[in-house]
Amino acid sequence: MLRGFYFITDASLSKAGIISDVKEACRAGVCAVQYRNKYISTKLMIKEAMKLRKICRRELFVINDRIDVAQAVKADGMHLGQSDMPVSLARKILGKDKIIGLTIHSMAQAEEAVSCGVDYLGVAPVFTTNTKADAGRPVGLTLITKIRKKYKIPIVAIGGINLVNAQDVIRAGADSLCAISAVVGKSNIKAEISRFLKEINLGLAS
Repeated sequence: MLRGFYFITDASLSKAGIISDVKEACRAGVCAVQYRNKYISTKLMIKEAMKLRKICRRELFVINDRIDVAQAVKADGMHLGQSDMPVSLARKILGKDKIIGLTIHSMAQAEEAVSCGVDYLGVAPVFTTNTKADAGRPVGLTLITKIRKKYKIPIVAIGGINLVNAQDVIRAGADSLCAISAVVGKSNIKAEISRFLKEINLGLAS
């Protein structure tokens, strides 16, 4: 389900706009698209998300934080942060067939998330990142390895990941990774993701 490159939209970094970015990401072969746009109204979010839903035919399509938007556009699921809606409530609202991912920053949070029945863990930030102001202190590769040794749940790594350290992240135990500033801010998103996919595949093969 989640193996490869996990794409997250970022309107502030985008050069061509979110719609164009997602089209290029899907052409590159990403495994998932997370729609995140905190700069527009709910009405416009739903309109934009509906367009993205049509683009993501094979890719997992999840909405960041906004369960109302996820329901409105019939997304595959949603992604939550530690300060967002509790996983148990999100599951009650969305139902058992929808995907729920949760960002975690420690082993204790990972254990709680698994016990709550999340479908995947977003481990963040792996390295220092400037993309998200409240990302927190880097958790490093050790946390990924600890989680992988204990659980089979899919792990999505995010935060400060680039082409130099991508293989290390996969070797540590991550199933997929996300690189926002290293991809969204570039002029050729498809080409950048293709480079990451090459590193991911090398990491999986080693």
